[in-house]
Amino acid sequence: MGVQRGDSETEAQRLAERVLAYRIFPDAQGKMNLSLKDIGGELLAVPQFTLAADTASGLRPSFSSAAAPADGQLIFTKFAEKAAQEIRVALGRFGADMKVSLVNDGPVTFWLEISPQKKS
Repeated sequence: MGVQRGDSETEAQRLAERVLAYRIFPDAQGKMNLSLKDIGGELLAVPQFTLAADTASGLRPSFSSAAAPADGQLIFTKFAEKAAQEIRVALGRFGADMKVSLVNDGPVTFWLEISPQKKS
C-alpha cells in the first residue's frame, strides 16, 4: 500500500472496504466473481512508499508525492485496522527493508485507488 500526501483515514477505510469486497477470485464457472471475504481469504498488507513514485520524467523517480512517514504510518494502520475487523490481516513493517515473496496466480494485476474527489 502506498500513501500519498493528502490521503486521509477516510480514504484508508474506504480502500480497505474495496479490497475486501473486490471480486477478483473465480466462482464455480471460473469467472472473477468472488471477493476476499467470499472465499475466506487473508490479507498481507505491506507499506510501500515507492508506489507513490513519479516516473514521468528524468532518469530517477521522485517521491515528493509520498506522504510524510508519520502520516503514511497512520493511514496504513487505519487501513489495516479496518480490514482486520472482517478478515485475518498480516502486516509488513512500516519503514523496514523487507523481502516479500509471492506467487502471482493469474494474468491480472489491479491498482485500487481512492481519490479524494471520488469518496462515494
